[in-house]
Amino acid sequence: MQTQPQQQLTHYRETASQTGGPYVHIGLAPQQAGFEIFENNFGHVLTKPDTPGERIRIEGTVYDGLGLPLRDVLLEIWQADAEGHYAHPADPKPSSFRGWGRTGADFETGVYSFETIKPGPVALPNGGTQAPHIAVWVVARGINLGLHTRLYFSDEQVANERDPVLTSIEWATRRKTLIAQREQRGGETVYRFDIRIQGQGGAEDLETVFFDV
Repeated sequence: MQTQPQQQLTHYRETASQTGGPYVHIGLAPQQAGFEIFENNFGHVLTKPDTPGERIRIEGTVYDGLGLPLRDVLLEIWQADAEGHYAHPADPKPSSFRGWGRTGADFETGVYSFETIKPGPVALPNGGTQAPHIAVWVVARGINLGLHTRLYFSDEQVANERDPVLTSIEWATRRKTLIAQREQRGGETVYRFDIRIQGQGGAEDLETVFFDV
C-alpha cells in the first residue's frame, strides 16, 4: 500500500490590521482630531489645583504585533485617590477625585500620557489591601473588544509582592509587564508604561498581561 507524502505546512505572516475608522477619535477624543464638539471634553489631565496627592505623569507607547507603535490607539484609566478611595457610591468613603481620564496617542510619535496623582493602596472586603494601581483600558485597530490591564508602580515593590491580582499571574516574569518604571525628569515624576498587544517572545518584549473583566 502506497502512503501519501506528508504535506509541508506553509506559515503566513499575520494579516495587517485596519483602523476602526476616524469616528473613534471624533466621537471619543474630538479635540485630538481637531473638532470642538463638547463643552466639557474628556482629557488626559485628571487633577485640579486643589487635588491632594503626589503629582505624577504616566506616559508610554502601545505596540502592535509587529512591534510598531500604534498612533491611533485610545486609552482610558480609572484609579483611586491618594488615600485609596474611588469616586463611586459603593466605596465606603467616596472620593471627590474623579479618577478617570481618556486620551489618544500622539499621531506623530505614538506616545500617550496622563497627568494625575499616585493612588493609594485599596482596601479589600476581607481586610487585605491591593497595591497602588491604575486600571487601563485600550482600544485600537485590530481589536474587536477593548483590552483591560493594570498599571503598578516600580517603587511599591513590597506592596506589589502582596497584591492578590498581581501575584495571581502564574509566570512571575510576566508580572513585570504590568510594572511602570519611575524616573525623575526635569523635577517631574514620570512613570513609563509601555503596552504590547502581542509579544515577540523575547524577555524585553513580552506581551502585556490582559484580564477578562
